[in-house]
Amino acid sequence: MKPVIGIGLGEAAGIGPELVAKMCAKKIYHKYCRPVIIGDIRVLKRGMKVAGVNFDVEMIEDLNALPVKSDKISMLNLKLIDGAKVKIGELNGDSGKAAIAIIYKGIDLCREGKINGFVYAPLNKAAIKMSGCKFEDDLTLIKDYLKWDKHFGEINVIKNLWTTRVTSHIPMKDITKKLSVNGILKSFELAHVTMLRAGYDNPRIAAAALNPHGGEAGTCGREEIDIIAPAIQLAAKKGINASGPYPADTVFMRAFRGDFDAVVTMYHDQGQIAIKLNNFMEGVTVAGGFPYAITTPAHGTAFDIAGKGIADTHAFELAVKIASQMQNWKK
Repeated sequence: MKPVIGIGLGEAAGIGPELVAKMCAKKIYHKYCRPVIIGDIRVLKRGMKVAGVNFDVEMIEDLNALPVKSDKISMLNLKLIDGAKVKIGELNGDSGKAAIAIIYKGIDLCREGKINGFVYAPLNKAAIKMSGCKFEDDLTLIKDYLKWDKHFGEINVIKNLWTTRVTSHIPMKDITKKLSVNGILKSFELAHVTMLRAGYDNPRIAAAALNPHGGEAGTCGREEIDIIAPAIQLAAKKGINASGPYPADTVFMRAFRGDFDAVVTMYHDQGQIAIKLNNFMEGVTVAGGFPYAITTPAHGTAFDIAGKGIADTHAFELAVKIASQMQNWKK
């Protein structure tokens, strides 16, 4: 039986509603799941207009009454915001607030066991800040709403390559101080467990070195010897298929040709530059470490092309596919 996946409309002023509408019209969702659109019907209808598509929508109030098998598009209409009152491509605090409410509803439905996973169209960080939200990004917002006190982190997927990082939004000068054996080990565990839940039997996870040429046996730095290698050894003892550290300027060449399934990087741009050069518009962000399967396209709200009907659905489809594969997340 296909899982029930919640599909959040995301930021009303961005390309999210258009993407959701295109996926509905092409009947892409039903390849992977039983979709339930979450948001405002007025925003979805404008997305349909932008995309130049039309399809029937079945309004539902109780997901317990959701048909087990149906080709119809079901929608939970939250009546949050009138799409006609949100100017496409412009920041709006009200639409940022509505996007947050959609995420909260998706999480609530996961908690209640009414959906098996949640995929949301992109949020705009500036819009959610304008709404009064105190959090810098959606993962931190999700962590707070779940009251989650365990390890979590952003995992990026481009095509068949997964990446996660040990440190994230911190200054370059602080990276070395923030690296630890335990921190690197947790990143390996995060990637390993999440990929198992996505259907990988024994994911091959490589560690990127921090220093040039992998530290040159200590002549260019000792982090590889003192911190990264011990973490890899501990990961291997826990049954994780971990290897490295490999020089950062070659590890992604090997990964993209199929030598590894995932790469753990030491800092934000070390991995982001590599994967974004490999067609960023097809990338997916997985909210790793949480008790539910939550994904979103990595490309953002794309205000520059919003309203033009040219947004590409590849990343959104991959986000739906991954969330559907992770339907047994709790197990």
